[in-house]
Amino acid sequence: MISDRLERLVEEMVDRSVQFDDAVREFEKRFITQVLKQCDGSLTKTADALGMHRNTLTRKMGEYKIKRRAG
Repeated sequence: MISDRLERLVEEMVDRSVQFDDAVREFEKRFITQVLKQCDGSLTKTADALGMHRNTLTRKMGEYKIKRRAG
């Protein structure tokens, strides 16, 4: 179950002294990257799937240095 896997991951990160902000940043970066890939690089579709405004997505992509890749 996903909640069990997430719980184990959080425990591991805490055990390794990963800072909260670092964990959130890494999760957000990977989540956005995965959804962007599933949406074949469409910013509009990705923003909709993530439930955020396209401008927010673009800002976060710049912040995390996520490159848009056309499918």
